[in-house]
Amino acid sequence: MKYYRLISAEDGTRLAVETQEGVLTDLTSLDEDVTDLEDLASAASISGLTIDEVAERLMQTGQPDLIQLEDVLEASSEGEGSFQLDRPFEPPEVWAAGVTYKNSEIERRRESDTPDVYSNVYVADRPELFFKATPDRCVGPFEFVGIREDSPWNIPEPELAFVLYKGEIIGYTIGNDMSSRSIEGENPLYLPQAKVFNRCCAIGPCFVTAESIGDPQDLGVSCVIIRDGEEVFSGETSTSEMARTCEELADWVQRHNFMPNMTTVLTGTAIVPPPDFTLEAGDTVVITVEGIGTLENEVMVV
Repeated sequence: MKYYRLISAEDGTRLAVETQEGVLTDLTSLDEDVTDLEDLASAASISGLTIDEVAERLMQTGQPDLIQLEDVLEASSEGEGSFQLDRPFEPPEVWAAGVTYKNSEIERRRESDTPDVYSNVYVADRPELFFKATPDRCVGPFEFVGIREDSPWNIPEPELAFVLYKGEIIGYTIGNDMSSRSIEGENPLYLPQAKVFNRCCAIGPCFVTAESIGDPQDLGVSCVIIRDGEEVFSGETSTSEMARTCEELADWVQRHNFMPNMTTVLTGTAIVPPPDFTLEAGDTVVITVEGIGTLENEVMVV
């Protein structure tokens, strides 16, 4: 099932689940203490049930409030209304994998003054893994993502992301790994500056449980960039093109490295705009992943 976190000036934070297409069941209306996805994850871990089973049992306890997803999306896009989308959960840390698709390896070699490092990591046993964002640097649906003022070449990176709880993948969301290609291309040692900055990451619009997503290595991914009402870039791929699986990345990122519950890991991209393209303030990035939904963010300079 798909889980959304909503915010309201009057009702505070709500946790809702899409029980039928376009209709959200407000779980918080059944239990005021259930306001976050981690509440369900904790209950599932203690009870031995799945997150979906915990939600289904909660829904059997009363008559929950129902909310139309279309109304929430419209309110979130316009920035006003009873309920708006928040990040689906609070990630204590966000990590990311690089060069997990062949196209990413090709583009990284193209932009870099030291191209061999990307060819080597693509075929190596150990993947490229790096720290991406703190909670304060991570935004949700319809919020602004950032491009660095000191970089002339900035792009989004649309990615499938998985979520860890007690070392296991419990579900998936969409991630946007905002990147400075000029800074990384100048020197791979500048990677933290190319990747970690204000509003450098977006996740959302929802969280989908592992049992609901099916095969994470067979999902369509697309990205569209809109400027002044016109489409200026579009691309698509499939997670079947990944050189490493989500489970493999989950194993590597946790080796000798404790991961707090709800840590989110972005799995890399194969959708890279051409070398003559850079994001501008006011652009809108629209990322869609099959089985999850669409993450939309406007761009600002930070």
